[in-house]
Amino acid sequence: MRIQRALARAGVASRRRAEDLVAAGRVHVNGAVAATGQSVDTDADSITVDGTPVVQPVGFHWIVLNKPSGVLTTKSDPAGRRTVFDLVPPRPGLTYVGRLDYMTEGVLILTTDGEAAHKLTHPSGEVERTYVATVRGDGPAAVRAGRNGVELEDGWMQPMDIAARNISRGLWELEVTIAEGRTREIRRFCAALDLAVERLVRTRFGPVSLGKLPSGATRPLTGRERDIILAIAQ
Repeated sequence: MRIQRALARAGVASRRRAEDLVAAGRVHVNGAVAATGQSVDTDADSITVDGTPVVQPVGFHWIVLNKPSGVLTTKSDPAGRRTVFDLVPPRPGLTYVGRLDYMTEGVLILTTDGEAAHKLTHPSGEVERTYVATVRGDGPAAVRAGRNGVELEDGWMQPMDIAARNISRGLWELEVTIAEGRTREIRRFCAALDLAVERLVRTRFGPVSLGKLPSGATRPLTGRERDIILAIAQ
């Protein structure tokens, strides 16, 4: 397989980031600097990144975390803030599928299958994601306008589905389903609809729903969830 695919499978980086690592001369195969697109045998070749051996996983691990607010979706933070990796059991090659911003809660899938993680988050995959935003503003007007789509700084955004439920005077739960994952997309969508977001929760990613999983807790994917996820990632 190609060197960048081997690095992605091992959870070192996405394929695009792996290509950058190879181009920077940070990857070695059997002691020699690797070349972009080079073929490797992961069973026989010794692969290192910055001198650290790359270990290919034997079988892949999949879990879902109910990410709390105030936790970063990143491997580490120079400022010492909590990350999602502080909340899950340590496992070599573990990476996340679809970043959630610092204040957003809910479904976050983690896996040791780096290649599948890349495919699931690539725009061509069109994996559905559902969010519930607690917002202040005119919920019905936002739904009417939102169904027609809005122009964001990075292009047009039109949800697959949108609905609002009144909680109290001026306070609504806005449920939005999309099939892409641009940075802070739901928050920017709400701002474009003149809604102030008080809380944002991702309740579903593909076949994986939040259910009653407590905040900060994890569970393994069910067999059905895993089968569907792997079919999407083919």
